[in-house]
Amino acid sequence: MANDDIKKQTKKTKRSIEATKEINELREKIVKIEADILYSKAEAENQRKRSLEEIEKSRKFAVERFSQEILLVKDSLDAALIIKKATLEDYKNGMELTKKQLIDIFGKFGIEEIDPTGESFDPNYHQAMSMIETEDEANKVLSVMQKGYKLNERVLRPALVTVSKKNK
Repeated sequence: MANDDIKKQTKKTKRSIEATKEINELREKIVKIEADILYSKAEAENQRKRSLEEIEKSRKFAVERFSQEILLVKDSLDAALIIKKATLEDYKNGMELTKKQLIDIFGKFGIEEIDPTGESFDPNYHQAMSMIETEDEANKVLSVMQKGYKLNERVLRPALVTVSKKNK
């Protein structure tokens, strides 16, 4: 019987040793997983901070290229003001060239003019300032008081218009 007891005790001891090893291995895995989780959290936080910094830089310098281009228009206007003896025709030609320069800059940056004369009134792009009774079709843009502008298909400023309305 004593032999059986020793065998049982040996089996229990072996199982106990194996269980202890398994527990230690599981503890090591838990420690490694916790470290991986902390590393992942830190990496995610660093990525979030980098993204916020990048967004801030983008916001801060988004208009830099546009600003550099628009300075060319200011330089043209300054140059026109320096001229002492210029005719009205010279100023008109200079203004037309400066306007062309500005329109080219608008094209580079996706700014489009909204000039809806003769088109149907569209509240997404036009703002009616007045209505005039006519015999013609209703809701037609008769005149434009101020042109509107879009930036990449998004309205920056609606065109201010006079719209037709049917005579009663």
